Amino acid sequence: MPISANNPDRKSWLHVDKNSDFPIQNIPFGVFLTRDDIITIGTRIGDTAIDLGALHQLGYFDGIPLTDDIFLQDSLNDFIADGRKTWRAVRNRIAEIFDAENHVLKDNKKHKEVVLFRLDEIEMQLPVQIGDYTDFYSSIEHATNVGTMFRDPENALMPNWLHIPVGYHGRSSSIIPSGIPIHRPQGQTLPAGSDTPVFGPSKLVDFELEMAFITTDANDLGEPIPIDEAEEYIFGLVLFNDWSARDIQKWEYVPLGPFLAKSFASSISPWIVTLDALEPFRVESPKPLKPQLPYLQYKGKKSYDIKLEVAIKPKSAKETIVSRSNFKYMYWNMAQQLAHHTVNGCPVNSGDMMGSGTISGPTPDSYGSMLELSWRGEKPVKLKDGTTRKFINDYDTVIMRGHCEKDGTRIGFGEVSTELLPVFEPKKAGK
Repeated sequence: MPISANNPDRKSWLHVDKNSDFPIQNIPFGVFLTRDDIITIGTRIGDTAIDLGALHQLGYFDGIPLTDDIFLQDSLNDFIADGRKTWRAVRNRIAEIFDAENHVLKDNKKHKEVVLFRLDEIEMQLPVQIGDYTDFYSSIEHATNVGTMFRDPENALMPNWLHIPVGYHGRSSSIIPSGIPIHRPQGQTLPAGSDTPVFGPSKLVDFELEMAFITTDANDLGEPIPIDEAEEYIFGLVLFNDWSARDIQKWEYVPLGPFLAKSFASSISPWIVTLDALEPFRVESPKPLKPQLPYLQYKGKKSYDIKLEVAIKPKSAKETIVSRSNFKYMYWNMAQQLAHHTVNGCPVNSGDMMGSGTISGPTPDSYGSMLELSWRGEKPVKLKDGTTRKFINDYDTVIMRGHCEKDGTRIGFGEVSTELLPVFEPKKAGK
């Protein structure tokens, strides 16, 4: 089935600002709470949220084999499990319904009142129930920077790095949507010059600029996914701020890797942009520096030109953009990551999430973490209000944005915005 929803000449009868991330060519998917306190699956065009549950009940998806309750759920997992053929048919139909030349819904005031919402009438939720979460470490610039800091430039990359997409299995319980604040984590750290750890708040809370992809049901136990089929099982992408406590991580990560330093919170943008919507923005991946094993070799363009930025906004001050990067810099692409993840027969389910790892570019203004931007705190980053940051302060809000642009069409992700609050203080009895 062709992707008719991507037609760059299509206009919508809904208002769309010129620089909107969500033109009719996007049609992302998310979950929101409506003004009537009903949770539904929806999409967005411009600044209008669209209730797909109501649209389905009114018969607008007739002819597409969907269960009656497919959009009347609090997660996208079942819809994603239906597979790419269904996603594409639904997205194409939404594009037809909201096409400027289609008057069926446009001229039905009663239906519009049920289906359409202003953004201030809804509250975005986590779009999927995330069963499993894996974080990769796939930016060669980031891995080289961190290796240079903590080892030496000659041995910046570990011996395995150019041969496998390095990753670790994380936790999903603390992955949250944009807008929910987090608390500064506590844990063990090792003070400089000491051989005895102390317990207390992390002093080096950092963001990590990442993207994450969401999978569908892909394989049975023991069955690898071949690299040339991997993209069939990727539903779409979100922006991903994979928070990190650098001082806790430094003390804990040997021998088994990150634990408390990463499990306190990760934030995602609430609209999942489909791989279909990103099709026009495919680009070549970086050329391998060493030959890759056959199961990781691929044909065609498997990377995407997604412009990314990070801003820090102190309380009661204007934001400062501290990094501009791009998803296309990733050394290991999503197809390679999924093929590697499953080559041992590990099953992947609907709603599983795979983080890209910190996305750093080749120049200092494109680094994807404060660890790199301030180079371990040696080069503090100056903000517009005159203050400086080595890492993230309490009451700072970190905002990440991303979009693609080509031939006059812009497809974006909105933003993921999260405020860092002080250490959690339990409420005292009687208060």
